[in-house]
Amino acid sequence: MAGFSKNLFFSNDIAIDLGTANTLVYVRGRGVVLNEPSVVAVNDKTHQIVAVGKEAKTMLGKTPSHIRVVRPLSHGVISDFEVTEELLTYLINKAQNGHMRFFGPRVVIGVPTCVTNVQSRAVRDAARNAGAREAIILEEPVAGAIGAKLPISEAIGTMVLDIGGGTTDISVISLNGVVASRSSHVAGDSFNENIIDFVRSEFKLGIGERTAEDVKIAIGAVIPLSEVLSRSVRGRDLATGLPREISLTDTNVREAITPSLDALMDSMKEVIEATPPELLSDVLERGVTVFGGGALLRGLPQMLAKMLGVPVKVAADPLTAVVRGAGIVTENPTSFADFFINEEDLLIEA
Repeated sequence: MAGFSKNLFFSNDIAIDLGTANTLVYVRGRGVVLNEPSVVAVNDKTHQIVAVGKEAKTMLGKTPSHIRVVRPLSHGVISDFEVTEELLTYLINKAQNGHMRFFGPRVVIGVPTCVTNVQSRAVRDAARNAGAREAIILEEPVAGAIGAKLPISEAIGTMVLDIGGGTTDISVISLNGVVASRSSHVAGDSFNENIIDFVRSEFKLGIGERTAEDVKIAIGAVIPLSEVLSRSVRGRDLATGLPREISLTDTNVREAITPSLDALMDSMKEVIEATPPELLSDVLERGVTVFGGGALLRGLPQMLAKMLGVPVKVAADPLTAVVRGAGIVTENPTSFADFFINEEDLLIEA
């Protein structure tokens, strides 16, 4: 190999937060390099991929009948294996600036807690088929705790709440192990569906998923605000079938998402009930750390603190906490091996 750069043969290790709504990619030594919607456009006539990521998301609700815009992950796990493989191939190649190596990168991938062995194996296989030489599977709340620099290796109870697009993961971690956890399908997509249903019921107006998400981001709040936020929304009048515009406020959004927030609180209480008393005292003192896109809902920390009676804080840069934690794992995998979903474990379910 004299005269050849080592970089011609080996790729930099990569960390991926494989999310239902967005997928983030971290390259060792470079940090977070990609944040793309987990969306793929497929031409059913030619069976070719038309677009991936941001370009594909712009096509939502605007395509002819022969082009499908697919979200290949449902509730944080693979629902369309082949399309997920295409998504990962695109992201891995783009993260490497399109330069292929003889040996692909080692990839650390975050998945929701409580996934089945079959689902974990599907993620691993998709990553390998997309060009990874090795795929390490890590639970997302653990990765987020690492990214938030929480003391998960100490004999201290650390409680985290990861509100993603398709799932919300709640975990209590101590001594490099998950002591109690729960995964819920009540997450960002549920909030979008709540808003769609509310607008349909209260205003007799049909709106799409992208519009609901825009409303959630622009004026979403879970507590009354000192200043009223509002946003104009266009959709189809359900009575006439014609376009119509209305104005929504943060109060409307809060009323819409209340059922999902109640369900989320129930899941958190279940994890607290399953936590040993000694660790629970740590949680009462140290509180809960929140990350994921849902952490950006206005007033969420205050609401959770009031309902649970514990301090609640949002991690720095909550959107990237999981992928940054997985990126830290790429720097020294052996230090976090206790958290990996082992390859041998995946053979239990065939």
